[in-house]
Amino acid sequence: MLIIGCSGASGIARNIAKKIECRFSQICSNKFPDGESYVRLMANARNEDVVLVQSFYGEINDKLIEVIFAGYTAMDLGAKKVTLIATYFPYMRQDNRFNSGEAISTEIVAKLMNGCFDRIVILDPHLHRKKKLSDLYEIDALKITAYPLIADYIKRNFMKDNPVIIGPDEESYKWAQTTAEQIGCEYSILEKKRHDARNVEVKFKKKISLKGRNVIIVDDMISTGHTVIETIKKLKALKVKSIKCICIHGIFIEDALKKIKSYGVEVIASNSIPNPVGKIDVSWIVATRMQEL
Repeated sequence: MLIIGCSGASGIARNIAKKIECRFSQICSNKFPDGESYVRLMANARNEDVVLVQSFYGEINDKLIEVIFAGYTAMDLGAKKVTLIATYFPYMRQDNRFNSGEAISTEIVAKLMNGCFDRIVILDPHLHRKKKLSDLYEIDALKITAYPLIADYIKRNFMKDNPVIIGPDEESYKWAQTTAEQIGCEYSILEKKRHDARNVEVKFKKKISLKGRNVIIVDDMISTGHTVIETIKKLKALKVKSIKCICIHGIFIEDALKKIKSYGVEVIASNSIPNPVGKIDVSWIVATRMQEL
């Protein structure tokens, strides 16, 4: 097997290769003066089981073009099988045509992946109306999750605080519930009403006594942070003792991390996207699953 680290996940790819004791290479990715992408595979892909590892953050479209070029090139150069591992995958929200003329980007990107890869593996995809990846992809599509790592992190660091796990909205239900059940503690889920991209309202689905309790907010991703901040406000009004926030995908745009920390909240994320609080290494769970395939 040949593990190739793309521009968004070189470190994770190197750790995966080390874990499963296989060849590692990095992709060469640059720009021509006019902005066109240049991509080159730096290792011989012929007759290899090639695994490209990418995290789609920041310049998302550039990273998308990069893996499309790299995946197609690996196939063209005679790879036996080409797999994409995405520690964070984009274009999952627009999975329907809500207004006339809209591009259904989720389906379009899936079709592009179908043409460049034999298999795709996504770490905690933020699925909305689609229930499973096989609803989108014609190729083998596998979802893996980092929540066992979050549960383990809480066990090792916070169980003495007798925490309560809080899911900030209905979409976080399965993550919050799974984490709480794995570590054996209480949990509660909030309901979210979104007025627009930056204006949300949250409320508890049922009454729960949190006064003087240590609370851990658990979610799959934090982008602008508005939902988490509204949740923090609700929790502070209930006079909780402390608040921590743990997520898998720490996107943290528009100074979200700074804003959340301004409420005195400790924030922890995985390194699925490089970020200043990425304390939970997902490379080991990805490597473990790759060995099982």
